[in-house]
Amino acid sequence: MFLGVDTGGTFTDFVLFDGQQIKVHKVLSTPDAPDRAILQGIEELGLHPLIERGELILVHGSTVATNAALEGKGVKTAYITNRGFKDTLTIGRQTRKELYNLTPTETPPPVEANLCLETGGRLDANGSVFEPLTAEDIALLKAQLAELQPESVAINLLFSFLDDQFEQQIEQAIGDSYYTSRSSYVLPEYREYERGMATWLNAWLGPLVSTYLTQLKDRVSPSPLAIMQSSGGTIDASQAANRAVNLLLSGPAGGLAAVRSLTKDINEQRLLTFDMGGTSTDVAVIDGEIRLTNDGHIGDYPVAVPMVDMHTIGAGGGSIAYLDQGGLLQVGPESAGAFPGPACYGRGGTRPTVTDANTVLGRLRPEAFLGKQMTLDLEKAKAAVNTIAEPLGLTTEEAALGIITIANEHMTRALRNIAVKRGEDPRDYRLTCFGGAGGLHVCDIAESMNIKTALVPRLGGVLSAYGMLVAPHERQLSKTVNLDSTQLQWSEIDQQLTDLIEQGRSQLLAEGVLSEQLEQQVSADLRYQGQSFTINLAIEPRSDLIERFHQAHQTRFGHSMNLAVELVTLRVRVFAFTHQISMPELSNTISNTGDQASAPEGEVALFQISDQVPRYQRESLPAGAVIQGPALISEQVSTTLIKPNWHATVSKHGHLLLEQH
Repeated sequence: MFLGVDTGGTFTDFVLFDGQQIKVHKVLSTPDAPDRAILQGIEELGLHPLIERGELILVHGSTVATNAALEGKGVKTAYITNRGFKDTLTIGRQTRKELYNLTPTETPPPVEANLCLETGGRLDANGSVFEPLTAEDIALLKAQLAELQPESVAINLLFSFLDDQFEQQIEQAIGDSYYTSRSSYVLPEYREYERGMATWLNAWLGPLVSTYLTQLKDRVSPSPLAIMQSSGGTIDASQAANRAVNLLLSGPAGGLAAVRSLTKDINEQRLLTFDMGGTSTDVAVIDGEIRLTNDGHIGDYPVAVPMVDMHTIGAGGGSIAYLDQGGLLQVGPESAGAFPGPACYGRGGTRPTVTDANTVLGRLRPEAFLGKQMTLDLEKAKAAVNTIAEPLGLTTEEAALGIITIANEHMTRALRNIAVKRGEDPRDYRLTCFGGAGGLHVCDIAESMNIKTALVPRLGGVLSAYGMLVAPHERQLSKTVNLDSTQLQWSEIDQQLTDLIEQGRSQLLAEGVLSEQLEQQVSADLRYQGQSFTINLAIEPRSDLIERFHQAHQTRFGHSMNLAVELVTLRVRVFAFTHQISMPELSNTISNTGDQASAPEGEVALFQISDQVPRYQRESLPAGAVIQGPALISEQVSTTLIKPNWHATVSKHGHLLLEQH
């Protein structure tokens, strides 16, 4: 038995797979103690006997690292670097949020000055010793740490990616008194600022993640527990505690892992995705594989470890609508969260949210919400939206539609940002929505982007939890080499790649993955000489690697140059799909594909649509059924609105394939 668990801002989602059938479940999240909601869901699903026998495999997308980073609640961390470089993290890249603001708000440095320690052990750019690490240096560091009493220590020495002997000496000298994170383990790449930030984040968040995962692992023992990484692959919980910085996009990565797996269900590779949950919306592009980036951010912090390339905005079902000082309607980024939640949840919320607006417009049905596990209070939703409507001189429904329109525009702008700015035409992709709220907005957003096809996956409301089950066990490893392409010694490069592959294989073998299940992919970051940014390309076939770089540069930036090319960083992905889990096909099928769907559950009134609109129950729709819009499709974990001039076809796996007439 396999259980995927995704902890979101409003709901914690569960997907249980017994080898043949899938069962889904939702409980309200408990942000103060995320494991409490997980244990509640396990109890409600009746899984404790399986856990006690070690027969349940759990895969979890955790928000502990993300929330701590965004809220600035890491532990007291000392930062050790070479002499003269203690201000590296404070200086950063000298970029400003507001370029033309002459009086910007001062932001505190990541690490307080008194926690930045300097020492010897410095290498030059060739890896030669520039300044040794002496016994006196070690003794001084130990004395300073004893006085400061930090909980964690981050070690980031210059050019340690070439030779990590000095970082290892410091780590061994300070012993187990502190949670220790060294850059040559976390991110052995060039750029001391980005490497230092990743190392510091890992140390700053590590004890919190370690404590949480240790407690959760103990509570589900002897059943195994794996954690989703930001790159879309899983890692054993015992190892994840040492890689907190690799978990910052743990939950959203699960959704993309699921979308990648269902490309084979619909036989399409190019999908433009938005994951609309209770608190935020994540947008991304999938072209057969998940796109990764080493230039991500969490809040104000750069995160140079591999993570899914996505853009996140504060627009979700719980996003709060308000009037700004000029009397204009705004939506988000503040969210009602799980408690008190939207007003329609009846848990004390009084401020209008996107969910309340959808309820007022008739799109969310009190009689069919969350499979009737939870009721919606329409009157409280109207009362909340009226706090916006009355000052604007609008009806309740008009104000609700305004809230939806603004939320849609936020998501449309984010989708354009991640597609167009990367040289992609959104019309070449099928718009794919998931998350509990996505299906209500997919047609509107597709129309605003002139996209004619869309996809609402089966289990879309819990797709990130499903993604936990279909994601591979994985390690992403890298090392900066900085080589001129005209002088490449492939024998040396192959040795470097072999070392990285063996590291990844040994780590996965230690987690119980079988050797014959392991696969690997190798790639390299390349750039023109003098550039600071790179393009990642598969190394094979190596015979035309440089020519492929010129072509990729032309495609992405509109030009190529007659300059020398540098091979900057080697990257290795070692992975294994240990469990063959796929979306089951529907058991009921219409004999003549294209026939109308079976009779609706009933009819409902929707704002701005004169006639009654049929409402279908998605779980009862057969494969091959066609639903003409306007229509409302309810299911246990979400709701989909099919607008006029759209129709939906149910695929054999239960996905809704939408097309505009």
